[in-house]
Amino acid sequence: QVQLVESGGGLVQAGGSLRLSCAASGRTFTGYPMAWFRQAPGKEREFVAAATTGNTFYAASVKNRFTISRDNAKNTVYLQMTNLEPEDTAIYYCAVKTMTGSYDVAARYGYWGRGTQVTVSS
Repeated sequence: QVQLVESGGGLVQAGGSLRLSCAASGRTFTGYPMAWFRQAPGKEREFVAAATTGNTFYAASVKNRFTISRDNAKNTVYLQMTNLEPEDTAIYYCAVKTMTGSYDVAARYGYWGRGTQVTVSS
């Protein structure tokens, strides 16, 4: 059974940093793009960042502040978040892309974690 488990969320002041982790189990995802999405209260789930074996992609709102990385040996993807803003407050989900198409479309991802809460206070 495939499981994605996020960790590392929490409460942080504006300008602070957090590092999220997502550990996958049940199968190996080497070669599959992995990504982070987020969903704020009352808003739709939105793309944050994705990582393939050799490339990374970012939403404009987080570029130059967030860094996605992956460790294929550990079947884990990370999201280093710096200079956090209150607008970054959301539940953050990791996902594995299993269908062709754009990296920023949630429907292209077949496996999802349950999410971890990130709250940024002003």
